[in-house]
Amino acid sequence: MAFSPNSYYWKGLRDGAPFVLVAGPFGMLFGVLATEAGLDLTETMVLTATVFAGAAQLTALQLLQENAPIFIILASALAVNLRMAMYSASLTPYLGGAPLWQRAFAAYLIVDQSYACSIVRFETEPDLSISQRMRYYLGSVTLVTLCWYSFTFVGALLGAQIPKSWALDFALPIAFLAMAMPMLRTPAHVAAALVSVIVALLGAGLPYNLGLMLAGLAGMMTGARVEVQLRKKGTWT
Repeated sequence: MAFSPNSYYWKGLRDGAPFVLVAGPFGMLFGVLATEAGLDLTETMVLTATVFAGAAQLTALQLLQENAPIFIILASALAVNLRMAMYSASLTPYLGGAPLWQRAFAAYLIVDQSYACSIVRFETEPDLSISQRMRYYLGSVTLVTLCWYSFTFVGALLGAQIPKSWALDFALPIAFLAMAMPMLRTPAHVAAALVSVIVALLGAGLPYNLGLMLAGLAGMMTGARVEVQLRKKGTWT
């Protein structure tokens, strides 16, 4: 792998660097909440390393505290992470020709930040080789990954010593807004986002975060339906 300042790894590293401003507080927040939920340092870090999906980890943690059934916990975490399957499908035309071990590594590292950076770069420069794409992809997620691990560790280590006035939970909604808004490029995207927001708000009072699961399903169904209708009319772009 080339590490020159002009390599695609370094381009990805630079493009992904701003996201550490979100990954740091988000990781620290998870570490603190995990400690408050009764997980020790080792359990917190094992959960972070094996799942590597902040929103799903927070969802599972919240439901664990509510003593929700294990099926609900797994289903909710899966629902939150369904977007990763869509990310993966979207990236397959660009990275699908890479060796199996590289694809497996990339699958583990797929997060909102790496996808947001990579899909824009790949669509902007469609003539990149698979090697260049993979280098860019890995570069875009390097700092986020290191930041997530390290700040989760700090949060779990310090636990309740971190004052609530820091309001670390600001990082999650800001991160998703910053990444989602520029990606609403078609009517199908907009319809899916709008329906999911409405259903999530209407279902906010449902137990075990079921409203979130329903919102995700409703959004995906709406987006797919709008896309089909637009394709039939010949206006889909």
